Amino acid sequence: MFWHWWKYSRVSSQFRPQLRSLEKRIDYHFRDPALLLNALKHRSYLDTTGERRIHSNERLEFLGDAVINLVVSDHFFRSGSGDAEGVMTTWKSTIVSGTVLAEQARKIELGKYIFLSENEAKSGGRDRDSILEDAFEALVGAIFLDRGLELAAAFIHRFLLTDASHILNKKSHRNYKSVLQEYSQARGGNPPIYKVIDESGPDHDKRYLIEVYLDDTLVGTGSGRTKKEAEQQAARKGVKFSKSLKTEGA
Repeated sequence: MFWHWWKYSRVSSQFRPQLRSLEKRIDYHFRDPALLLNALKHRSYLDTTGERRIHSNERLEFLGDAVINLVVSDHFFRSGSGDAEGVMTTWKSTIVSGTVLAEQARKIELGKYIFLSENEAKSGGRDRDSILEDAFEALVGAIFLDRGLELAAAFIHRFLLTDASHILNKKSHRNYKSVLQEYSQARGGNPPIYKVIDESGPDHDKRYLIEVYLDDTLVGTGSGRTKKEAEQQAARKGVKFSKSLKTEGA
């Protein structure tokens, strides 16, 4: 009982029920619950508390992104049965994509635990891919700092990699940026170039318009709430455009 009380002593009582509920949901109990609280604080929430931007979950998101990439890369390297580097790269980029991480975050109902401003919550922030993706990465970063790589990897395997086969076989999860890059490399061209041509809307509802070029040719335009989403849409159109050229030249 003393340990249970002591470990939560650094966290305000108003947050404790929410943190304990999430710990139970993911079957992981933090030695330092303050890390979990930090992982759940979206930058919009800080506007309501007066805290500095450094107290949002963005630093943990940065760390968690690196941990996820390492664990997923290691998984495919060890289980790839000699698959080529390009194949493993495509698999990894699909598994760690924002769409997939957001989908996995929904499975653990992460959105209802994130601390958001009232406006962000009202605008659908709890189910927005970019916010869910960031929170999932931040949660991994928090677990890594709390107990190290082994338990962070266990979380990633349980809540991400167990679904890897299903994810890779699902057409909607296809990483079109990787496909377009492979197409460009196969024809001896330069890597695709993505250019942001428009950025509009308030911070809680941004919209990006992005063009993708192969050499000097515009092959696709995409829009989305995040740069990643817009780039994927542009790449998808770029793949379609490239296939049409290939068909015409056949």
